[in-house]
Amino acid sequence: MSDRRNFLLYPVSLIYGFITGFRNFLYNTKILPASEFAIPVICIGNITVGGTGKTPHTEYLTELLQKRFKVAVLSRGYKRDSSGFKVVTPASTVSEAGDEPLQIARKFPDALVAVDRNRKRGIKTIIELFPETEVILLDDAFQRRQITPGFSILLSDFGRLMTRDCMLPYGNLRESVSNMRRANAIIVTKSPTDISPMQRRLIMKEIDKAPYQNLFFTSVKYNCPEPLFKAKKPDFSNPSLTGVLLVTGIANPRPFKDYIQTVATEVVHLQYPDHYKFKEEDAATISESFTKLKSPVKYIVTTEKDSVRLKELTNITDLQNSIYYFPIGIDFLNDYKNEFDKLVTNYVRKNRRKDRVSG
Repeated sequence: MSDRRNFLLYPVSLIYGFITGFRNFLYNTKILPASEFAIPVICIGNITVGGTGKTPHTEYLTELLQKRFKVAVLSRGYKRDSSGFKVVTPASTVSEAGDEPLQIARKFPDALVAVDRNRKRGIKTIIELFPETEVILLDDAFQRRQITPGFSILLSDFGRLMTRDCMLPYGNLRESVSNMRRANAIIVTKSPTDISPMQRRLIMKEIDKAPYQNLFFTSVKYNCPEPLFKAKKPDFSNPSLTGVLLVTGIANPRPFKDYIQTVATEVVHLQYPDHYKFKEEDAATISESFTKLKSPVKYIVTTEKDSVRLKELTNITDLQNSIYYFPIGIDFLNDYKNEFDKLVTNYVRKNRRKDRVSG
C-alpha cells in the first residue's frame, strides 16, 4: 500500500467515516440485529485494507485447536468464481475456492474448510451439515457485524499501525480505529524480532487497550523453501552465487522481498496485484525474466499464497524444476505464546457444549 495521500480525498473519507460510524452505531444499539451462535466462533480480521497476516494467524489457530477440537474454517473465498456455500478440499481449484481457503485446506486436510460470502448462512450450514464441529474460525470477518463472534482477534501491521492511519479513501482504514474495542485480543503483526522493550511499551501506550483486552506481538517466520512441483531441495547457502526471480501477487510484498535479499544477491521482482490470477501468457514473461538472471545458481521464488495460483498454470513445464515457495508462520514475541494459546483454548473449552443456536 502506498503511503502517499491525496488531500483531495480527505472530504470523501469524512463521508465514508460517517457512513461506517452510523452503521456501527445501529449494530451497537441493536437497532440492526446480529446473530449469536451457541458454538464457539472466533473471528480473525482487521480494520485496514491490505495484508496484515490474517492467513498465517488463521493457520496458527487451526493447528492449535485441531489438536483438541473439531475445527471448521469459514472464509469469503475472495475472487472465487463460484457462489454460495462450498466445502473446500485439497482437490478444489482457485476458481472454486479462492487462494487462501485452498491453501488452508491443503495444509490442514483434517479441518473442515468452507467458503460463503454470507457468513451467517455459512455458519448455519456448517452446524447443520457438520454437527460434530466444535469451533468455527471466521477468516477476515471483523466488519461482518451481522454476526457477533464469541471471540474476536484484531490484527494490525507493525509497519502501518491502525492508530496512525486514516479512513478510506484518504487512508487505509475500513472503519474508525475506536472500533478496536470490539476485539478480545489485539495482535501487532510483522513485528521485528529484535523489537526493544521501549518500542513495545510505546506501541502499547498508543493502542491503549481496554482492561478486558489482551495485546500481543507476533513476527513472521519463514520456513524452509519447498518445491512447487517435484524438484530437488534448493541451496541458498551461498547468497553471493544465488539469483532469484521473485514472483508475487500479494498486497505488501516488501517484507518477503527484504527476506529474499538476505539469501540471494541478485533479486529481480515481478510484482502483480493482490490475489492476481496468473494467465498463461505470464509464463512467458516469467521464463524470459528467469533466463536473464546472471547468477550461476538461480531459482524462481514465490509466496505460499501465490504458489496456489501459480501451480494452476498449464504451460510452465519447462520451469517446474526451478520454482519454489517459502511457507510462512508466526512467532509470538516475549514468550507470550502460552498465554495466547491458553486464552483461546479456554474460550473454546468453556463454550463448546452449548446446544442452542439463535439468530
